[in-house]
Amino acid sequence: MPLHRHSFARSVVRVWWRVAFALVPALFAQAAYAAPRCLSECTPRIGIVSAFGAEADLLLAQTAHKRLWSIGGSAFTTGELQGQRVVITLSGVGMVNAAMTTQRMLDHFRIERLIMSGIAGGVDPALHIGDVVVPERWAMPMEVYWNGDANVPAACGAVGDVSCLGLRLARDASGAVRPDFRVPTSAGAVPTGWYMRDTEVHAPGGPAQGEFRFDYEADPRMLAVARTLAPDLQRCGPKAPTLCVNEQPRLQVGGRAVSGNAFLANADYRAYLQTQLQAQAVDMETAALAQVAYANGVPFIAMRSVSDLAGGQDHAQVGAFFGSGLAEANEARVTLAFLAAWRTRSRSAN
Repeated sequence: MPLHRHSFARSVVRVWWRVAFALVPALFAQAAYAAPRCLSECTPRIGIVSAFGAEADLLLAQTAHKRLWSIGGSAFTTGELQGQRVVITLSGVGMVNAAMTTQRMLDHFRIERLIMSGIAGGVDPALHIGDVVVPERWAMPMEVYWNGDANVPAACGAVGDVSCLGLRLARDASGAVRPDFRVPTSAGAVPTGWYMRDTEVHAPGGPAQGEFRFDYEADPRMLAVARTLAPDLQRCGPKAPTLCVNEQPRLQVGGRAVSGNAFLANADYRAYLQTQLQAQAVDMETAALAQVAYANGVPFIAMRSVSDLAGGQDHAQVGAFFGSGLAEANEARVTLAFLAAWRTRSRSAN
């Protein structure tokens, strides 16, 4: 072979090795990015989040092979519950606490699915104290644009356009801006200029600039399993068996529930949520968990036991609910029944 051909071949080999060595770090980085995040423990698990200790205590009491992890001041308990590998934690009250704790759980453990388990205020008057709801979707209607008058905001020129502020108003199925909350008075309804907004979220596979959403949907497969449940819900709680609610509690799967940082004790705003959104229940954590779950591509479901009608006055019934321990008992029954049913479904799928 002529000398110039040897020289050319050696040049090609040198270039090939340079390209290969340049690609190696990128390939390793891509593999590391694709690997499950599990800074503390990498066993595939179902994550269970509650806001109050009482909500999680009944679940922890039945968890086997428990191991306690302290991460950033929060306690996480791994173990087995109803034959499922789980990690259980308390978020504390509020949207920020729920979001922060959920993300911390996803970062430190290999969470394949999320469950929110706890209590909520009723929005739908058809629900009774002690009922357990498993909504199909969760929204954050207290994320608002607070306008200075009764008109639909037009901050960016056109009516309903607030995009120049990096915001988007929430709209109904027809595309119309959802109406603001109006306070009923003897002289007529008083507008507040309080318009619901969509929330911005960045999710895997989504646009780089993020997207706007009003609802965060629970996982359809988990909902399908929830619809098969027939939990033994009680009228009287274990702490005070003589304190009982009037109606036999029932499980209801489907519909919409809402979350926000305001503790809702206003009957007028509750009626607004029920009329405009057909909301069933309201709490202070689940929609935040739902947004974090969506942003991380992790399926979720939430079980919420109705504690009272938000802004209602039936104090005797509320006292029975909380004083007897019925709240945590009924939501725990549904969560345990779901885990058992999910285990059966997973086995049959394999």
